[in-house]
Amino acid sequence: MNHEARANWLRIWGLPLALLLLVTVGLGSYYETNDDFVITLLLRGRTAAAPVTNLHLYFHGWAWLLATLYQQWPMVPWYGLVLYALLYLALVLLAAVLDALLRPYLGGRARTACLALFLLMAGLEHFMWFNYVRVPLLLGGAAVLAAAQRQAGRKYQGRVLLLASLAFAAAWAIRPSAAVLALAVVAPVAAWLAGWQRGWRAVAAAACIALVGGLALQLNRTEQTKRYRQLDVLKSNVNDYQLYVSKPNNPADDLGVRAVQQWVLGDSTLVNEALFERAFQPNSKFFPYTAATKLKAVASQLARDYFQLLLLNALLGLWGWWCLPRAKRWPWLLYLLGAGLLLLGLGVVLKLPPRLAGPLLTLLTVANVAVVLQAPQDMHQLRYLGPRRMLLGLAVIVGGLYGYKVLHRRSVLAAEEAEHSRLLQRVQRQAQGKVLVAAGLEEVFKSLSPFRQYVNSSGTPWLLVVGWNTLDPSQARLRQHLTGTSSQAEALRRLSMRPDAVLYLPQGAEVAPFWRAYLYNWVRAEWPTARTVSEPEVQP
Repeated sequence: MNHEARANWLRIWGLPLALLLLVTVGLGSYYETNDDFVITLLLRGRTAAAPVTNLHLYFHGWAWLLATLYQQWPMVPWYGLVLYALLYLALVLLAAVLDALLRPYLGGRARTACLALFLLMAGLEHFMWFNYVRVPLLLGGAAVLAAAQRQAGRKYQGRVLLLASLAFAAAWAIRPSAAVLALAVVAPVAAWLAGWQRGWRAVAAAACIALVGGLALQLNRTEQTKRYRQLDVLKSNVNDYQLYVSKPNNPADDLGVRAVQQWVLGDSTLVNEALFERAFQPNSKFFPYTAATKLKAVASQLARDYFQLLLLNALLGLWGWWCLPRAKRWPWLLYLLGAGLLLLGLGVVLKLPPRLAGPLLTLLTVANVAVVLQAPQDMHQLRYLGPRRMLLGLAVIVGGLYGYKVLHRRSVLAAEEAEHSRLLQRVQRQAQGKVLVAAGLEEVFKSLSPFRQYVNSSGTPWLLVVGWNTLDPSQARLRQHLTGTSSQAEALRRLSMRPDAVLYLPQGAEVAPFWRAYLYNWVRAEWPTARTVSEPEVQP
């Protein structure tokens, strides 16, 4: 390996690794939502009768692998290690794409500086504020771009296409819809990179993987899985997207509506498909009112959290307007318009949390660079963006604001992690040797570290009665294992009479009326105060 090849290798592989170490060792890594920690509890068998090897809607194949690793070496944080390795691979692929794009115009040091700046501005959040959805979005999009770029060359086309296909398949298996979304975002640019005929090979390979995988899932889907998926979509239409509003007709439906709104989804006698048909209707005020509110929120979020990427893409847009020939300028502008409408559409019609917005903007930044640099470049064309001193001053201001945002987020997340960690430890001490029924504990699972084990590897499984996970088929088996019945209401009734069972209840006044109505009126379970764990008793 000659000096230049070694420098390229260190730049492409070393810079993402340096960022990974900077974040995990220096700033810290934290879960964006409670989803990841809930998944690890299922995989480890801490909230199931046995380690869950099939999560049905996502982690196809990966769930079996992770559950097996946890059974063999329970103290190792396999979930964080495996997903961070895949996230690292995604950033390596994106760095390779950018390095190849910049090579005709910049020397090694300048390319190193550009890649380091890109990783700090666009990649840091993915390591620091982690959610599993970031992995299939970034890895799926990066695999397609890398394959398309290699198709434009002459070396190793078949080998790179195979490796990229494997990477896309790995991303698709984690969350199929996220990988398909990434493919849709980068497909036009993949064709742009390598020409329509060669570029579409990478796109077609990824599309075939998604199509074949989707057909395989559809053919192997059980009635239990179909019901799980249907209820998961129905509750998302209400709680996440606000596409439906409630209109209960009787007290039982009113309690069911409140159960859906509180994410108490496991009681099939209360929350079922018939409830959604009877007690919910399309939101007639969605577009005049709800959509406007969501549009304002998503615009504010993008400007607040991703101002550095928006500004960078705006500068690339100005540069591209001057550099691109007219024949390529309008297709590129249509792509930018479509990308913007996609972001706003996701935020208005569905939702656009950081775990979606961050990766999509990262991919769009790489795509924008790829398109702009397809035109013959002259670095002196930078004068079209403004005087160099003005650009330098703008960079200093943006860098300062971005640094403040990162440090502020780190301080907030670190404080939440410390508080949630102490609360989990106290809950475990009070519930030691007992069956813990937890209603609302999932709020404590946010901001935890992917590389720490907060819950003991052994002991009686916890029964969580709030969250999307209550729809998972493993929860019926857990209730059967703990109480001899799969019915949630009957299981709670039986547990309330057992001296070895304790109940965790949230302290918030807004949820107390629902739990009184659900436990005492619907379930008819009298839970003694002595066996109730609440937040004031366990907070430090």
